Amino acid sequence: MMKNIGLATCVLLLGLIPLASPCQEAGSAPPPATQGPSDVKELEAFVDGVMAAHLEANHIAGATISVVKDGQLFFTKGYGYANFKSKTPVLPDRTMFRPGSVSKLFTWTSVMQLYEQGKLDLNADVNTYLKEFQIPATFPQPITLNHLLSHTPGFEERGTGMAARKPEDLMPLGKWLTTYMPARVRPPGELTSYSNYGTSLAGYIVEVVSGMPFEQYIEENIFKPLGIEHSTFRQPLPEALAPDMSTGYTYKNGAFKEEKFELLNGMAPAGALSACATDMARFMIAHLQNGAYGDARILKEETAKFMHSRLFGHDPRINGNAHGFWEFGYNDLHLIEHGGDTIYFHSQLALIPDKNVGWFVSYNTGPGGSREQLFHAFLNRLYPASSPLAELKPSADALKRLKKVSGVYGVTRMSYTKYEKIASLLMQIKVMPTKEGTLLVKIPGDVRQYVELEPLVFREV
Repeated sequence: MMKNIGLATCVLLLGLIPLASPCQEAGSAPPPATQGPSDVKELEAFVDGVMAAHLEANHIAGATISVVKDGQLFFTKGYGYANFKSKTPVLPDRTMFRPGSVSKLFTWTSVMQLYEQGKLDLNADVNTYLKEFQIPATFPQPITLNHLLSHTPGFEERGTGMAARKPEDLMPLGKWLTTYMPARVRPPGELTSYSNYGTSLAGYIVEVVSGMPFEQYIEENIFKPLGIEHSTFRQPLPEALAPDMSTGYTYKNGAFKEEKFELLNGMAPAGALSACATDMARFMIAHLQNGAYGDARILKEETAKFMHSRLFGHDPRINGNAHGFWEFGYNDLHLIEHGGDTIYFHSQLALIPDKNVGWFVSYNTGPGGSREQLFHAFLNRLYPASSPLAELKPSADALKRLKKVSGVYGVTRMSYTKYEKIASLLMQIKVMPTKEGTLLVKIPGDVRQYVELEPLVFREV
């Protein structure tokens, strides 16, 4: 029998995945004497080696990367091809990639701008700001912007209507939100369940309150002050930028296959950004400098610090949500980050506020796991763990507790009222103890092993 408790109740198991702090990878080069990036050529040589292996082993056409430190662009480079057929190289200051859900960070930044101006109340019912439609009062508790920021509004997941075949099929944001409104299936603030709809709703509120289209708001209030000139949320791409868009690829039958530009239907705030690596560096610098970029500022210092602070968590011992960012722990570091996947592009943006370091990478071909592999290699080399996990041993009585949590779990991010709910059968998570006293977690496409740190608190090994 499946335990339909979902990811949120599995939090002490699966929620600890980001807390895992693997020790340095076997066979990797020793870390530099001082922590953090200090020599550009050394970092370039390291990334060159890892990236070359990734592009070949994972059949990736091209990638782009930028690293910032202490308010400056520290390293940026393009790898492989923006167009494999024409052998067009990836240029980090021109070639645009689709960072997918990393786009959400721009949406949340715009929400925080209007919040600090007193135009948005993060604790007010979102219906306060909606003029053309209303979110049904399914539960006594209203949905607020804080719920949207933390992915806890309680919406079900919908898979239909997310893509358009051609530009003329693109729906305005408000119409899309009305047409594809998901059901409210749980009270807000109860469980985390990633929601593209929730972020799109927040972007629409930015439109309503600011009085301008979402894309224009981003251009005038984030892009312009940061000097971002080679990125856009507009679909289709503006004529001046279109030639610099990287092609997205799949790899089939031993060859790269060109894919069409992905049109996100009516949900630009959740993932429609096209951006080059150096523009993403400007955005990272602004957040690491608490809203400042040179003489410009996109957030007040106190607002930026507030945005980066924890908003929601299922348990204080594990990572949770900041105001739009996701918390991430690795090798004794506290990070805030956001990943992003379209069908063909796979990206990650991560900030280490205590080190004043930021990281952005994007690939134009799958698999999406390459981004984590590269980032973990970067962290293991430059910020190695102070105490390796290899020596952790299960306690003598661990097996008794592990049997209590073993079983098959469902996910919270699913449809509950539409035909798409059948897809949840493909997302079951199997949790089982091993005879050695560790916990084996089988996620679709992945298997992870955990050791108990204290009763019912686990860490990946």
